[in-house]
Amino acid sequence: MPGIRSARTRWITSVGAVVTAAALLAGAHTAGAAPVPADGRGAGGTHEVEYFDGPGGKPRHKTVPAEAPAGIARHRTSVAAPAAAAVTPVQETGPVSGRLDLVIMGDGYTAAQQADFRADAQATLDHVFAIEPYASYRGLFNIWLVDTASAESGVSGDPTAGVVRDTALSSYFFCEDTERLLCLDTSRVTAYANQAPASDIVFVIANSTKYGGAGYSFPTPPDGASYHGVATMSSDNPQSYLIGAHELGHSIGNLADEYQYAGFGAYPYPASDSFNISVTPQLGTSKWYRWLGEQDPTGSVIGAYEGGDYYETGVYRPTSTSLMRTLASTEFNHVGREAMIKGFYTYADGLTSTVPTGTRVRPGQKIGVRLAPVAGLSGLKLTWYVDGKQVTRATGALSVTPAQLGAPRSGQRVTATVTDTTAAVRDPAVRAATSNSLTWQVR
Repeated sequence: MPGIRSARTRWITSVGAVVTAAALLAGAHTAGAAPVPADGRGAGGTHEVEYFDGPGGKPRHKTVPAEAPAGIARHRTSVAAPAAAAVTPVQETGPVSGRLDLVIMGDGYTAAQQADFRADAQATLDHVFAIEPYASYRGLFNIWLVDTASAESGVSGDPTAGVVRDTALSSYFFCEDTERLLCLDTSRVTAYANQAPASDIVFVIANSTKYGGAGYSFPTPPDGASYHGVATMSSDNPQSYLIGAHELGHSIGNLADEYQYAGFGAYPYPASDSFNISVTPQLGTSKWYRWLGEQDPTGSVIGAYEGGDYYETGVYRPTSTSLMRTLASTEFNHVGREAMIKGFYTYADGLTSTVPTGTRVRPGQKIGVRLAPVAGLSGLKLTWYVDGKQVTRATGALSVTPAQLGAPRSGQRVTATVTDTTAAVRDPAVRAATSNSLTWQVR
């Protein structure tokens, strides 16, 4: 079964909920995490999801069922996903083992409307990948479209709660009596997503003009799934794509929500493991001290702004606003961008090769490598080494032989290393995370 690679299993739940003092964790607070079971589900097959109550509106969290309500599920005539749904590569920049694999599927599009779905999917992708750092790092993604033809056009709950439609994924507004909350049947999502070559995260685009969506993220995949996150959004509302952009901030960047809830009071945790949340008000020792005083893309200045991760006091965020605080902002701050870049390289590789590293190579054999197409390649530095010593004359070469590098003897080791030199990274630990190496032994 196509699935997520073992190196990519550290995905963080984006859910958050009101917590009582008895439920507080003793250690550092995980990004956006509420105290839910390890599989991300509550009792009775439920999920904690994040949603927004309108364009640019306030974020909320709610527990929702994993499957569609009985009234909607019974209305569905398509009992199971087809054995082989059509899968179309939107972009394929490298092997699934070295890429983030994003699956896009639609709901409420009939077989005759699949061209409309593809157009809506492309528009959503264009909007999301116009945001930095997605724009510069789109080349680290493989993107797949999975056709999910529905019996009827549109989705349940649109325009009113009483409307029920027969759709492939059973998407529905008015989830848990909340109009803008767009839920679905996660088992149906699994059945379709697993037909793509790989699926790390899924976007579901509902055929609707009504604003709405939801963010589902899972520390471990749902039963039978390879994906770790689902973002739902309506197709024809100009602001819904921001839900997907925000949710990827949790799943990829381990970013916490930067908003707070009235009445939550003081931050109860000793620390946070998120880049964009700190319990230290002293600017010189904050997590983002390297960015202090910089003018930010959000229009703010990097500093320490009190309130975030759902709490009002005793916790600080880098800017007055950002995409992780409100969907009224369409920008990540500098700190969020740096965290996202680290996340991209945690689950994808800047350097790949078709020459297996587990096999020995001859002195005259060509070793070809490929750099991921990020930021026009201007930020990626490729270096070659023989037995740990850099061969400076080969810097940037995409094809070499061991003999050309001065490694003609059996047992010598040839290594290619790439590092991202982007100015968007200032933390040396993050810089190190952007690097990956491939090594071959000469025979």
